[in-house]
Amino acid sequence: MSKFWSEFKEFIMRGNVVDMAVGVVVGAAFKGIVDSLVNDIIMPPIGYLLGGVDFSSLKVVMKQAIGTPGAEDYVPEVAINYGMFINSVISFLIIALVIFSIVKSLQKVKTALIHEQVEEEKEEEPQGPTETELLQAILEEVQKNKHESV
Repeated sequence: MSKFWSEFKEFIMRGNVVDMAVGVVVGAAFKGIVDSLVNDIIMPPIGYLLGGVDFSSLKVVMKQAIGTPGAEDYVPEVAINYGMFINSVISFLIIALVIFSIVKSLQKVKTALIHEQVEEEKEEEPQGPTETELLQAILEEVQKNKHESV
């Protein structure tokens, strides 16, 4: 049983698992920020420009509510809340845009670092003779052997 717990502890403490957990928590908090941005900042002006429409209240009522909320015989309405769907789509697009921007930026940084590392490795490599120098040395050797054999 102690082997199980030690393996579990090793699994949990791996960098990628901890990083993933942090990413999930930060992502959840970021979703709250984006939802507030969409619902409280972006959608009110859009609704105002479209004639005072509150997108979150847009819906198609299929069956009206019966009774008073909280009453024993209350039956809630049945509705398709397409305004909330519009808000969710806009939230998704904003999150996707931000993630795309972050990933693209990280790829640029990674490419620059790789390029820099390759350049450093090129500088560290000892420079050998050029092709012209090698051909000149071969020619000299051939001429030397030609004179010796004559």
